[in-house]
Order: sequence, then structure tokens, then C-alpha cells
Amino acid sequence: MRVAMLAPISWRVPPRHYGPWERVVSLLTEGLVARGVDVTLFATSDSKTKGRLSSVCPRPYSEDPAIDPKVWECLHVSAVFERAREFDLIHNQFDFLPLTYSGLVETPVLTTIHGFSSERIVPVFEKYNGRAYYVAISNADRHPALSYAATIYHGIPLEEFTLSEKRGEYLLFFGRIHREKGTAEAIEIARRAGRPLVIAGIIQDQRYFDTEVAPHIDNEHVRYLGSVGPDTRDGLLGGASALLHLINFAEPFGLSMIEAMACGIPVIARGYGSVPEIVKHGETGFIVNNIDEAVEALAKADKLKPEPIRAYVAANFTRERMVDDYIRVYKEVLADAGRERRNVANV
Repeated sequence: MRVAMLAPISWRVPPRHYGPWERVVSLLTEGLVARGVDVTLFATSDSKTKGRLSSVCPRPYSEDPAIDPKVWECLHVSAVFERAREFDLIHNQFDFLPLTYSGLVETPVLTTIHGFSSERIVPVFEKYNGRAYYVAISNADRHPALSYAATIYHGIPLEEFTLSEKRGEYLLFFGRIHREKGTAEAIEIARRAGRPLVIAGIIQDQRYFDTEVAPHIDNEHVRYLGSVGPDTRDGLLGGASALLHLINFAEPFGLSMIEAMACGIPVIARGYGSVPEIVKHGETGFIVNNIDEAVEALAKADKLKPEPIRAYVAANFTRERMVDDYIRVYKEVLADAGRERRNVANV
């Protein structure tokens, strides 16, 4: 099976620190290659893979302001589709733009939809609905106007995460600094509970950070570490007492939740979007509606044993399971595309 894996070019694959889509692309690509799948990764030139790397964009545009996103995205996407005949399947992890090329090639295109940034992008998905193939990353993120080949949850390599034998004292906020992610709510929960809070993540909304987060940072009760990469992620997650995920939007998936649980750390999250599919209420964390409930849940979270939390991730959210699911869907897509071609030939 020859697969073209189309990655975003906002960050390197795998990302140096932040880059959830690129992280998933890397995990899946390397997992497929380990299974003997012939994968060509289309990503930035500084990306790393055990498969074949094809690149036109020298560096990620989120790391180099000299890279014009529109120009290099067009060059990047076109590079894949101009080579479409070389592949059995194109796996698009680049959002909606590559779909506009899909009607120009015979190679089937499978698109993992990593959430909808706005309803304004849905018409593109609607146009190619039934012609391209879609994978949702959670059932909550399925759009009612679209048809899907499958829902495939993200998976992580358990070996990158150490089971915490003894939890730390601090609460952890781990994600982009934005109102959607509930950074200010995490600060308020920590204040009411009288516990220290550690914040890690890129600043995506500078005004929000300046007004709602920065005034509380005193490096004693509230610390901000910046964006944390894989070298320190394991220790940071494993040293927390709980992960706070008081989101204000419908979360498409939420990698930080399964990463924390892989370390045996419970998650306290607002039940929007995918959260009820990821967190097992009362067993791997607690799903709450507001700050008051989150503060109350902390004492109960302290009593949850780490081993069953990690075991839950091992049973549901491993890279191996994710790779299995995608190989199954690849085979289904190729079989369906073959039937379509035969039907057209017989008309």
C-alpha cells in the first residue's frame, strides 16, 4: 500500500513543542511505517520520519515569519496532487483546502477532520461529501451534514509517558493560552482550592494572556513555563496532582487529556465536545459543569489510583490502536474506490 501523508506546514513533523495536528501525523506515519506501509510524508523540509520525506516548504511558517502561509500552502498541497498517480491513497491531514484538488485526480483522498474552525469552512466539506472520505476524531465532532468513513480517536505511544508513583502538589493547565481553553478558570480553581498552578502552552491570544493570566503569575502560586516540548512533557504531566481542562468550546479531541491519564494523572474537565468520550467520569477524572464543581472534584480526584487511569488509556488510546483503525479504513476506502471505478467502466 502506497500512502501519501499530507501534513500541515504550520509546525515541523514531529513538532518541537506545540503542534497537535503535526504530532498526530508523526505518530501515525511512524506507526504505519513500522507496519510495513509505504508512506511518503509531505511536510516541511526540517521534518523527520522513517518513511520518505517530500517537501517544498523549507521551514514551518509559525516559526519563520518570512514564510508566507498562503504561498507555501498552495505549493505544498499542489506537490502532493501532482504526484497523485504514484500513490494508492492520499491521506489529507491538512484541513479543507486539499479537498478542492481531489476532484482532479483518480487517487482516493481520505481526510481526517481535526475539528471545524468555523461553520464558514463547512461548504467545502459539503461539496466533496460522498466523493472524498472523512474521518472524525470524536463522535462529538461529527458534523450532521457530512458522512464519515469512521471515527478514529487519537493514540499516543505509552512508552513516552511514565506512570506517576507519587503525584505532586501542583495543578496543571497544559494547552494553548486562549479563552476557549479555560486558562483563567484554571487560575480561579487553584486559588479557591489553595493549590499551586503550573501553566504550560503557547500564547495564542496575547490580549487574553495580558489581561486574564499574566496578572496572576507570581512564580509561587501561579507559574507559567511557556510552551513545553517532549523532553519535559512527561515529567511535567507526571508531577501534577490533576490536569485542569475547563474548556469553553466544543473540544474536538484533546490530546493533553490522554497524555495526563497515561501518567496516571486524573483530569477535571468541563463536559463539552469530546470530553465525555475521553474522560471516564469518577474513574479517570471528573466531568464538571463549573468552577465550583471543579473545586469539589479535586478532593475526589486525589483518591483515584494512577494504575487504573493509565490502564484505561492503554485499552483505548494507544498509537497501536490508532494505526490499526487507519489501516482498516484505508483498506475499506481502497475497496470502495475500486468498486466505483469498475462501475464507471461498465457504464
